[in-house]
Amino acid sequence: MDSGKHDAHNMPVTPPVRVEHEKTAVNDHHDHHAMMVDDFKKRFWISLVITIPILVLSPVIQEWSGISIRFAGDSYVLFILSSAVYFYGGSPFLKGMFDELRSAKPGMMTLVATAITTAYVYSSAVVFGLKGEVFFWELATLIDIMLLGHWLEMRSVMGAGRALEELARLMPPDAHRLMPDGSVKDVPLNELNIGDRVLVKPGEKIPADSMVAEGETSVNEAMLTGESKPVPKSPGDKVIGGSINGEGSITIEVKKTGSDSFLAQVIVLVKEAQESKSRTQDLANRAALWLTVIALAGGAITLLVWLLVLNEDLAFALERTVTVMVITCPHALGLAVPLVVAISTTLSAKNGLLIRNRSAFELARNIQAVVFDKTGTLTEGKFGITDIVLFNDTTDEGELLKYAASVEARSEHPIAKGIVSSSEETFPVEGFRAIPGKGAEGTVKGRDVKVVSPGYLREQNILVADERVEKLASQGKTVVFVIMDGRLKGAIALADIIRPESKKAVMMLKGMGIRCMMLTGDNRQVAKWVAEEIGLDEYFAEVLPQEKTAKIKEIQARKLIVAMTGDGVNDAPALAQADVGIAIGAGTDVAVETADIILVRSNPLDVVAVVGLARATYRKMVQNLVWATGYNTFAIPLAAGVLYQSGILLTPAMGAVLMSVSTMIVAINARFLKVKR
Repeated sequence: MDSGKHDAHNMPVTPPVRVEHEKTAVNDHHDHHAMMVDDFKKRFWISLVITIPILVLSPVIQEWSGISIRFAGDSYVLFILSSAVYFYGGSPFLKGMFDELRSAKPGMMTLVATAITTAYVYSSAVVFGLKGEVFFWELATLIDIMLLGHWLEMRSVMGAGRALEELARLMPPDAHRLMPDGSVKDVPLNELNIGDRVLVKPGEKIPADSMVAEGETSVNEAMLTGESKPVPKSPGDKVIGGSINGEGSITIEVKKTGSDSFLAQVIVLVKEAQESKSRTQDLANRAALWLTVIALAGGAITLLVWLLVLNEDLAFALERTVTVMVITCPHALGLAVPLVVAISTTLSAKNGLLIRNRSAFELARNIQAVVFDKTGTLTEGKFGITDIVLFNDTTDEGELLKYAASVEARSEHPIAKGIVSSSEETFPVEGFRAIPGKGAEGTVKGRDVKVVSPGYLREQNILVADERVEKLASQGKTVVFVIMDGRLKGAIALADIIRPESKKAVMMLKGMGIRCMMLTGDNRQVAKWVAEEIGLDEYFAEVLPQEKTAKIKEIQARKLIVAMTGDGVNDAPALAQADVGIAIGAGTDVAVETADIILVRSNPLDVVAVVGLARATYRKMVQNLVWATGYNTFAIPLAAGVLYQSGILLTPAMGAVLMSVSTMIVAINARFLKVKR
């Protein structure tokens, strides 16, 4: 068991704040980032303009072009212009180097600053008397390319967080509150209170988590839950703030506001995930540190070998040294993991997969067993008809069900509700009477209809010898009997309805090489029936809530990496014990403290999506890390001048181009990350 996971669970969760404050926080962060992007853009363009006369006045460029522009003091003009580029364009790198050195973590900025400072100091010394060639033009182009690379990088990073910004903007600016006198008043969202009634017109956004009080409509919840189809809503149904009302005008009653709302909790959970520690990020940081050491050591060795072993002049040796440092700059490495993390976090949030613990999410790619809770996870948590048995041919199944449902429509019993919900039509009933503990009866279309339990049959000495009924009872299903005009007409079997997605989810997980199990407090017959219907590898029945943790430990003792999927209430200890805890969010109840990952929709297929996204995210991270570091294998030797005798030589400017191209490829590769269901 990973101790880090327990630490994550024990850490205090940042308390949610009001959605309005979340909007402000996200927008402030966005504005700050936008200012930084604009700053790099401005520095790039100004430095580029100054670079043009630097190139014109540089002796090497004049020699290459065959055009000579010389005048008294031209070297000092070149020095002044280059100083402007060095101090203005290079200041972000110089400041970054001091920040890194202060924290004793030399990295990317240290490499860039060392390279440009080396070129500037050497060239300045040449201007004021040291024998050699000036490299101001390479210094200027190097800074230009570095600024351009950072500008493009920051734009990519900024784009990765737009989904979170979109979440914050989902809420409408105001709401149509219904006043006591029947009038409608538009009020800001922060003035809404629990219990307020609000009018929502067709096409408008739902202003708060609420319950439909009047009217019928369909609601688009795609941005919040990932559910692509509009969800039908009628009185008594819950609606989520930020979702979009469809064709009907409805009146809603506010149930949650501010920090308790679904959207506020989603934003907090996404921010937690973006800020949580990533194991792969640690690997990237260690790689960056090693590249820093390699760059400085490689630069020093290159300088010494060209000067002392190969007896080249200082200018040439310095050029090789600068190029080595530029090539080794881990800009792409610094972007490789964070960009994938940002994209996967916001992408998962848009699809109703909320990640609270990055380490556990990264571990999800290695899951070997998924343990499902039964009720409410693999099943719908409510009774429904699974089978109808007829004892003679005088009545068909549909007719039998309509008569039974007509009687049960007057009852509040869960079994009665299950029968009624399964019937397309009911008839008027007269003389309804409950038979305490045994069922109900009434007159339907002139016929005496009873819907009764097996106990009633035993009392009346009515014998049922039918293998079909015995089989249904052995599966743990609840069986009731229908008697019409004193004759036993048929039997109706009910059970907790299996979700239609459960079988497909189990099949897909098994296709990924993952064992699928079920943990339930229900009796063994019911558990066996559900397991066989869905195709589970194993099931554990009659398990008390306090025993579920022991069962997870038992599975872990087999050396399996285990994910537990449950509703996050009575399954909380098991969710915490599992290597990866996945909670079914069930609509708006998303704040499950013990889970690592929360599924907004109660859909087992989303477990498949989590595993698939975890594997795809890891692949992207590895691809980016390989690209960010792999090109150094051939680039550093070329920069050092290994193939100089063959006429192949990399200049510092070309080295910067390679670095920037690598960075852009890493950013583009990360953007191809997708959630597959």
